[in-house]
Amino acid sequence: MSNQPGIFKRFFTALWDTLNFSRRFIVNLIFVLLMIGFFSLIFSDGDKVQVAQSSALILDLSGQVVEQKKYQDPTAELLNSTFQGNNDSPEVLLSDILLVINHAATNDKIKVIVLDLKRMNKAGLNKLKAIGSALENFKAAGKKIIAIGDYYSQNQYYLASYADEVTMNPMGAIIIDGYGHFTLYYKEALAKLKVTQHIFKVGKFKSAVEPYIREDMSPAAKEANRAWLNELWSVYKQDVTARRDMPADNFDENLDDLLAKLKQADGDYAQYALDNKWVDSLKSREDIRQQLIEMVGDDGEHHFQQVDFDDYLSLVKPPFAFDNPLIDKVAVVVAQGVIQDGHRKAGEIGGDSTAKLLRKARLDDSVKAVVLRIDSPGGSAFASEIIRKEVDALKASGKPVVASMGSVAASGGYWISASANEIWASPTTITGSIGIYGMFMTFENSLKSIGISSDGVATTEMAGISLLRPLNPKIGDVIQMNVEKGYRRFINLVAQNRNMTPEAVDKIAQGRVWTGTTALNLGLVDRLGTLDDAVTAAANLASLTTYDIKLVEQELSSKDKLLQQLFGESDASTISNNSNNSNNSVQTFGVQSVMQMLNKQLSVVNQFNDPQHMYVHCGVCEIE
Repeated sequence: MSNQPGIFKRFFTALWDTLNFSRRFIVNLIFVLLMIGFFSLIFSDGDKVQVAQSSALILDLSGQVVEQKKYQDPTAELLNSTFQGNNDSPEVLLSDILLVINHAATNDKIKVIVLDLKRMNKAGLNKLKAIGSALENFKAAGKKIIAIGDYYSQNQYYLASYADEVTMNPMGAIIIDGYGHFTLYYKEALAKLKVTQHIFKVGKFKSAVEPYIREDMSPAAKEANRAWLNELWSVYKQDVTARRDMPADNFDENLDDLLAKLKQADGDYAQYALDNKWVDSLKSREDIRQQLIEMVGDDGEHHFQQVDFDDYLSLVKPPFAFDNPLIDKVAVVVAQGVIQDGHRKAGEIGGDSTAKLLRKARLDDSVKAVVLRIDSPGGSAFASEIIRKEVDALKASGKPVVASMGSVAASGGYWISASANEIWASPTTITGSIGIYGMFMTFENSLKSIGISSDGVATTEMAGISLLRPLNPKIGDVIQMNVEKGYRRFINLVAQNRNMTPEAVDKIAQGRVWTGTTALNLGLVDRLGTLDDAVTAAANLASLTTYDIKLVEQELSSKDKLLQQLFGESDASTISNNSNNSNNSVQTFGVQSVMQMLNKQLSVVNQFNDPQHMYVHCGVCEIE
């Protein structure tokens, strides 16, 4: 019995030594493997992509087209690719797409671009136009573009319409159903759950809060939304019909026309698309393969000679950006996503983190001008003002700022652009939505229904404010006054910077959404153009004739940089053979689609973290 403590001690000591040795061994093994991989990456060119003398560039874009990718932890991304297949929400940079197309236009080895867009999903119309402009330059170089597809969604077909030939599988279809905005309404559900909504807003058209206080869209919201949706739809139709040389009535905007044409095509969607001049030919995959072999040659394995988008991008995009310290810079800061208070990762907007990027550009002596690229429906009023103040600081330092609006720059997205020396938008930018609201919910009745209540004492009437207790009406009056003050601040901010009276701004504000074209006519923006146009304008304001463009973004840690080089997106995707071949043009129906929509709306609400619960957010800027 006396030896038992010693036995236990020796046992646990040996166990601990074993665990400690294993831990050190695993960490050291991982480190050695990383080092081997790193030096292999530097000194090995055996896996370098080769482009044949006559090749087709496969523009096989995957996921959502974005201005800036959201931060992904490289280790988590590798594990996800290894064990779960491809990323469920892939993104592709607009700048990367333009780089690849423009480089291919000057590459004598690339004879044709093949648009294979089945995995491309969301993309704003302005982004599609930018890609289309690059495709036009490619064709101007005397080269061909062929669009291939089993199915085409509306976005996919817009790009396909730039092709010299649009082909489709004989069993395929084209889904072009126009633009719309639909949302879920929770008033009745919240009543059943006994949740009390506290809504404070200014602006006749500020409809972001309607889902929580109504069972349907208000007449004012329908009026405003129908106007800008019709403008976008008109642009889409005009662009496509001009390229396809077909009449505008080829767009079946009522079901009677669709049914009549389908009946004439014997119910065959593909034949209907051919009759309607949407496509030039119906071809099987084998037919397309043979056609492309004739155009660019056989690779020796009975396939046409080709290089895909990711491989070509790896050839033309340097792994590290080189910053020439001797040349002046026009800095570009991207503000993409819902505006939130505090620090956010790359691909999102945080009041502190985005302001820090603008401050970095201000303190960089080589930067002479700044372009703030905005793709945001707004969000926190407090965070929006933190960012806008940095724009003011840039101007005060003598560096001009140009706001460049992407697909959306509404509400808070307009707030952060208001102080810029110039505001540029695309014709299809969704902007305006100058309004403000406050919102939160209390759950005292929900708790009471299950036998829980809250009570206590406090030294003032202000103490004890909680989501678990009823809101004192006087506190509600305080919040409403604050919201109204916020709206006046927004109106005055726009008036001062746009050389307008507050009354004139109020008439076009009220939370109403406008397209870029209309915003130009109303005086809310200065020019219509692309990001490149905005960069040129910024350079002109700074009197620059020679300059580089410098993207100011959050820097990765040394560890993340190493891991991204070792296990980049293209490398990680090759680990798993479970490629995602699902076609995004076919809409998901049933419970899954309802849950996706619900999750999408609730995820936006979950990002609302303004310290005063005041929001400048456009709730209708998402189109379907």
